[in-house]
Amino acid sequence: MDKEEAKKKILELREKTDYYAGKYYDEDSPEISDFEYDMMMLDLRNLEKEFPDLVDKDSLTQKVGGHVKEGFEKVEHVVPLQSLQDVFTIEELRLFDTRVRKETEKEEIIYTVEGKIDGLSVALEYVDGEFVRGATRGNGQIGEDVTANLKTIKNIPKTLKEKVNIIVRGEVFISTKDFEKMNEEQEVLEEKTFANARNAAAGSLRQLDSKKTAKRPLDIYIFNIQRLENNELISHYEQLLYLEKLGFNVNPVKKQCKRYRRGNKRSRTYR
Repeated sequence: MDKEEAKKKILELREKTDYYAGKYYDEDSPEISDFEYDMMMLDLRNLEKEFPDLVDKDSLTQKVGGHVKEGFEKVEHVVPLQSLQDVFTIEELRLFDTRVRKETEKEEIIYTVEGKIDGLSVALEYVDGEFVRGATRGNGQIGEDVTANLKTIKNIPKTLKEKVNIIVRGEVFISTKDFEKMNEEQEVLEEKTFANARNAAAGSLRQLDSKKTAKRPLDIYIFNIQRLENNELISHYEQLLYLEKLGFNVNPVKKQCKRYRRGNKRSRTYR
């Protein structure tokens, strides 16, 4: 593909991804599957990698999708809520491992592996152990203040077990069982059913009326510490254990995996 063809294709992909991202993030009403969208983004990333001079700062490859919904107060995240990098093949996973080894130059690498939860990412802020504010990810820099809605979720503690000043990140979701039950109820009422559990969760959390949010079966897993005073926790796994100690709901599907350099007889061990 020559440069002119690449430019035309890149512009086409940007227009499509902008449209579908708006449907997904802003309207909570996707028109294509996650896989189809991911493949579009992968094609766009590959083309921009091949033709770096065609990269634009407004491309979704350079930022997080999503805008602040009218009616919500804006919240500037103290620590940006970045998106995670996707991989689609074993080879891409191996390349990631290679980059990690190159950066750390360690013989032994310990990864923390967790189950993937498809929901809406939020930041929760606590002062002296008290929940004071919660916000959606938005575009990663600016999110929506949904404190009142988050307070309706039973698994979000209002008071922690230690009086700490901390900002954590979590994923608000609806379980498959609850999602199916919701759609059954929608059908009985002859109302529109939800496309998927992720968008049902996002739409429920971004209600302007918290009473409506309270009626939805929202849950949350906290998976990261964004900011913590006097943080001496070294590994991500230690962070997860500490989050549990504070009283947060943490994904039970997690483990530490040790990976050694090739040639080492203990090339893979798991705990």
